[in-house]
Formats: sequence, structure tokens, C-alpha cells
Amino acid sequence: MQITTPVAPKPFTLFDSVPDDYLNFGHGPGFNAKEVQSFLGLKKDEVSRLAAVSPKSVRFDDAMPEPVRERLEEIALTINMVARVFGGDVHKTVAWFRARNPLLGDVSPRDMIRLGRFERLRKFIINAMMDNAPAQDAASRAH
Repeated sequence: MQITTPVAPKPFTLFDSVPDDYLNFGHGPGFNAKEVQSFLGLKKDEVSRLAAVSPKSVRFDDAMPEPVRERLEEIALTINMVARVFGGDVHKTVAWFRARNPLLGDVSPRDMIRLGRFERLRKFIINAMMDNAPAQDAASRAH
């Protein structure tokens, strides 16, 4: 039996708000909003509510409304921040977004997004990453 030491994620820094694209959502012109919708299992009306647009205007082609693109890209960045914490492990990231979390009121992160609580979830994630940074810094100095 091999014992492995878990690798602690790097401390959260100023530029980590645009993490590596672990889930291959893309960035800029290559961003695939449909992948974010699929990852979270969002329905058209949920996407419309998140982006504050009419459900009839929600689409994922070249005529996608800018608010839909912007909101889903922001959500994609946050999903990738979580993936970074899991060392890029896509399966753990998927599980984390689907599992009910007692620190989030026993609601899954995915459901928080669906219920319109994305900003609150994002703040929880960033605060957790920042709270973890001092412990990581101390651990790295000890080695």
C-alpha cells in the first residue's frame, strides 16, 4: 500500500480570479456557454433568470445575448476556481457542485446557482480560498 501526501493548493492571489480552464469551457471567443449549462444541468428558464433576460432569448449560437454569455462565463470561472482547489480533478469538482453542503445550508452549490444565489456562493468560495491561504503559506514555510 502506497501512502501519498495530498498536495495543498496554492494560496489564492490577485490573478486567480481567472483560473486555468480545467473543465474546458474556454475563454473569450472560444467560450462555450452551452458546456456550462450542461455541467450545471440548467434549464432554459433558469439560464434566463440568472442572466435577467427573457427565456425566449436564451440561445447558445452566435446570436446569444451578451448578458447570458457574461453570466455563464463568470460562473465558468468560479467552477474552475473550485477545480483548482481539487488539483484540476474534474470528477471531484462535479461531485462538489452536486453534493449538498452543510456549510451552505445543506444545499448543493449547483442548486444555489439555480436558485439565483450565485453571488453568495461565489463569495463563500473566494472566502474559503482566502481563509485557506494563510495555513498554506505557513505549511510551505515549514518545509
